[in-house]
Amino acid sequence: MGFTSTKQIEFRSMQIKTPVETLEASIKGACMKIENTIKHPGHLFVAAIAAGAFIAIGGILSLTVGFGFPGISSSNPALCKLLSGVMFPIGLILVVILGAELFTGNNAMLIPAYMERRYGFGAVFANWGLVYLGNFVGAVGFTYLLVYLVGLTSADPWHSAIIGIGVAKTSMPWGVVLLKGIGANWFVCLGVWLALAGHNLLEKALGCWLPVMAFVVLGYEHCIANMFYLPLAMLEGAPIGIGESLWRNLLPATIGNIIGGAIFVGCLHWYLHRVRK
Repeated sequence: MGFTSTKQIEFRSMQIKTPVETLEASIKGACMKIENTIKHPGHLFVAAIAAGAFIAIGGILSLTVGFGFPGISSSNPALCKLLSGVMFPIGLILVVILGAELFTGNNAMLIPAYMERRYGFGAVFANWGLVYLGNFVGAVGFTYLLVYLVGLTSADPWHSAIIGIGVAKTSMPWGVVLLKGIGANWFVCLGVWLALAGHNLLEKALGCWLPVMAFVVLGYEHCIANMFYLPLAMLEGAPIGIGESLWRNLLPATIGNIIGGAIFVGCLHWYLHRVRK
C-alpha cells in the first residue's frame, strides 16, 4: 500500500493519472462507448467514419513526406521510415482528441470493463463490428475522394511507392502479417493508454505520437491504416485484387490487432492495476 501511495504522489507531481486512475478512466470511457453502441448506433457509426478518415489523413501525410525525398532516402534507408513515422500519428491524435471511434483503439478500451463484468462480449463484438465497418467507409471514402481523384499520388515518386507498398503488404506470409498486426496494435493502444493518462492537449498528443511513430518505423501492420494503403494501391494500378487484399493482409492484420490491443494492453493493464478486494 505504501508503494502505491508513493507512486501516486510521483505521478500527480507530473500532472498525469496513475496507472490505476488510467484504468478507471478506460472503464468509464468504455461504458459510454457501449451505451452509444446500444442506444445511438448511428452516432457511433458516424464517429467511426470520421476515425477512418483521420487515419487515412495520417496515411497520406506519411506517404507524401516519407517517400518525398527518394535521392536522400536511397543512401539513408532509415530516413524514409523515420519521416513516415513522424507524420502518421496525426491520425490517432485526431481520433483521441476529437472523440472519434477507432476499431483498433476499442480493441483495448472495451476489455477492462468487460473483465469487470460491466457488459457482455456480445456488446463488445457489436461495437467492434460497427466501428470496423465505419472505419472502412471513412478510410476508403477519403482515399478515393481526397487522394485518388485529386491526384495526390498520380506522379512519381508517390505513384511507384504506393504500388510497391500494396504489393509488399500482400506478399508477406499470413503468419508474419498476424504477428506484425499484434505489434502494431500493442503500440497503438499503448498510445491510447498514454493519452488517457494525460490531462491537456500536449500530454495526450505526445502520448499518441511516440508509440504510433514507433510502430510505423518498425513496419508493423495496422488494419485501419491498410484500409487506406491497399485501396489506394489498387486504384493506382497495383497488381493486387480485393480478395487478395482481404485474405493476405486485412484478415490476419485484424486478428493480430485484436490480440495486440485486447490482450497486450486491455487484459494486461486490467490485471496489473485493477483494485483487488
